[in-house]
Amino acid sequence: MKPAVPEHAAPPDARTRRAIPPVICYPPETLPPVDLPALRAAREGWDRIGEVMVPPRDARCFEVPAGHFFRVTSVEGAQVGDLNLWNAGDLNERFYSGKTRALHGTHLSTGDRMWSTFPALRPMATITEDTLDWYGFDAFGCSVHDVIGTRCDPYTHHLLSHGGQYHHCCHSNLTRALALAKGIGTDEAERHVHDVLNVFMCTGFSRDTGQYITKPTPVRPGDYLEFFAEIDLFGALSACPWGDCSVEMTSPEVSCHPLLVEIFRPVALPAGWQPARVNGYDRSHGL
Repeated sequence: MKPAVPEHAAPPDARTRRAIPPVICYPPETLPPVDLPALRAAREGWDRIGEVMVPPRDARCFEVPAGHFFRVTSVEGAQVGDLNLWNAGDLNERFYSGKTRALHGTHLSTGDRMWSTFPALRPMATITEDTLDWYGFDAFGCSVHDVIGTRCDPYTHHLLSHGGQYHHCCHSNLTRALALAKGIGTDEAERHVHDVLNVFMCTGFSRDTGQYITKPTPVRPGDYLEFFAEIDLFGALSACPWGDCSVEMTSPEVSCHPLLVEIFRPVALPAGWQPARVNGYDRSHGL
């Protein structure tokens, strides 16, 4: 635990040092622009070509071709979900939550993109609609759809519960779903499971200790988060065993609900749109 009182006295110029204003590390103005009106116009007359219902405390996989849309919707009750995305043709290219956080912030909403891992580092999906964008940041510094939490997992549970075994954490849910969908073993599947977009989850950092905090999600049946696939995607979504995050994950009071994934095919793509290209860096690394 962190000491309650600092062990070292502040220097004479401490106030001056703390007063230095911060700078944005990655100014978003130079990122490739998002033509949100064109993307939204492409929804006109679209066809719903598939759906996957994710059961409570479990996960399911789905595919979204480039140029299609998908939605994650709350259908029965307040529920959060953990979303993994991969390049449908190469599981080694997957969602990079850390770089996405650095480029867009701790929480994602309309117009933000989910970026892939090195060396591709390209947009995988663009958020085109967020019915919870009204929430913003509350007085606790919390907001929805975070890229700061990793995913609940059985290894951390084992540590915190002094040896407990729990197989329906989101990490295990995603591992099982990927293994079954791809016909591979859980050891191989687990290597591809990665940090998530916490869909609908309301989170932040405590201002006194900097710890990761959560509170009940504001999501209600009918709310959704919608994406446009910038490349061919393979996805997995876990309906978290934490339910709405109002109580501890393993509490008997946790109420969990399913989540719906829908895939839509537009009649016509935005003019000039092409699947996202891999990053143009030459990969010489100075040698």
